[in-house]
Amino acid sequence: MRSFLFVPGDNAHKFQRAREGAADALILDLEDSVATSQKDAARAITRDMLSAQRSAQSLFVRVNALDTGRTLGDLAVVMPLHPNGIVLPKCSCAADVAQLSHYLDAFEAAAGHEVGATRIVGVATETAESIFALSGYKDASPRLWGIMWGGEDLAASLGATENNIDGAFTGPFLLARNLCLIGAAAAGIVAIDTVSTRIKDLEHVEAEARAARRDGFGAKAVIHPSHVDIVNRAFTPTEGEMEWARRVVEAFRVDPQAGVVTIDGRMIDKPHERAARKILAAVGR
Repeated sequence: MRSFLFVPGDNAHKFQRAREGAADALILDLEDSVATSQKDAARAITRDMLSAQRSAQSLFVRVNALDTGRTLGDLAVVMPLHPNGIVLPKCSCAADVAQLSHYLDAFEAAAGHEVGATRIVGVATETAESIFALSGYKDASPRLWGIMWGGEDLAASLGATENNIDGAFTGPFLLARNLCLIGAAAAGIVAIDTVSTRIKDLEHVEAEARAARRDGFGAKAVIHPSHVDIVNRAFTPTEGEMEWARRVVEAFRVDPQAGVVTIDGRMIDKPHERAARKILAAVGR
């Protein structure tokens, strides 16, 4: 999955539009994009969204945070419809992931679904406290597919007046981004880049997406359908990258005992082989 498109959980029209697009996954949002007065109605509308005929898109649901008192109620409505995953906002540490995983065990068992099938994505940089826990997600839960970073709630937590200047994130938010990336790599899960809030600046969206993939992010969240194709392109290996990866893997297959091989006059070692295998895995070959 390369692109995660947020869809307000109380807007069936936007859901229908999103289903017609190319996003790899939709996040049906019961949290920030829904007004407090609409929270209960959003549950029912999201249930109808999950009841619709499924396509190749994965359907995730962002529930309300664990400290709101609404998480279990959200799960009680959506889990019988077997979403592909749950997005946990305000995820402060691995213990929050473990708690959600236990909830999902119970709901899956009650619904007669395979226990462990529902994935978890944690939004892991929304509070100052959460930044100090980004190294601790290894073995948090077999369900944990990835962690996402974001700067809007973090700005409120820090008391920052803004989180970027002319589209470039300032220091504290770059720190959160980079620690999320490194923490995900340490845990062996996917790092998901935050949304771009510059809706009409498609060149900026592309630059963000390409920088994210360059640095090691495996996917990007988006909030507007016009960003989806841009993100998908940025996170899809090029033919040149795939050819390089195939040649590297083949060179080590021919000489499995080698620590270093030479391709086009360049030294290629085991870290290059691991990178090559990741590229091929990203395109399923």
